[in-house]
Amino acid sequence: MTDPTAAQAFTTDFPSSARGYGWMLGGKDNYRVDREMVLEILRRFPANLDSARANRRFLGRAVRHLAAECGVRQFIDLGCGLPTDNNVHQVAQNIDPKARVVYVDTDPLVLAHGRALLADDATTTAIITADIRDPNAVLDAPETQRLIDFNEPYAVLMFSVGHHLRDQDIHPRLIIDALLMAGPRINYLAFSQAVDENAERGRQMADTFNAVGIPWQNRTPEQVDAMLDGLETVEPGLVNVDEWRPEPFEPKLPPVPAALEEWEGASKHTPEAYEYGGVLFLP
Repeated sequence: MTDPTAAQAFTTDFPSSARGYGWMLGGKDNYRVDREMVLEILRRFPANLDSARANRRFLGRAVRHLAAECGVRQFIDLGCGLPTDNNVHQVAQNIDPKARVVYVDTDPLVLAHGRALLADDATTTAIITADIRDPNAVLDAPETQRLIDFNEPYAVLMFSVGHHLRDQDIHPRLIIDALLMAGPRINYLAFSQAVDENAERGRQMADTFNAVGIPWQNRTPEQVDAMLDGLETVEPGLVNVDEWRPEPFEPKLPPVPAALEEWEGASKHTPEAYEYGGVLFLP
């Protein structure tokens, strides 16, 4: 739930999707305006808490699969959000300590915390400021050029990012293709976004986020499938991320904040709304 689409000045006058998302994951780096936004969203769309936490678990499983099963050692994490436990570099480096990660975001708090977290690991990780609607800005950044060898396979990570990319601004597939085709094939994409099989409810959610200045476009699963057409999927394909290669002993997330506990498990009442995604690659 991080908005990677435009550079922001640090402010607590307006909510931040990255800070709100971090709160739902049990993070502490947020402000009253962020918490009020999350509470308002959950009152209207209670499944969002479960979706956010499902997405974070999916991140761990997808990165472990890419590193352990696909041999990927390079990752570009778009709209990375605030650092929490089991970040991409930690998951990947548990497989191979030499795995390299470039984090990309525009939220100033994300950048400050990320740089502090990564200060002792600059040889394998970096965080950059870039608008992901401009793939060249990501690819041409000095940190990207230093850490990513485009002659070797790499993975582009777009966890819970797709819904922040509105068709009216730029079609997400243009971004995906530009990033995946920057080097020799095979390159991988881990992708997830909020979907709702009830298109009208999805539109209402988008209106709610856009009204507070957070770009948002819910899609149906069929619309996501069409957007990613032509890419091959790793089994089990594009699914509710809770169903993507579940692991019985995966690391647990921090507890749900007490103020949000009433919405934990609420997704069972609206099973048509969930986080949808998978791992794909260029054929």
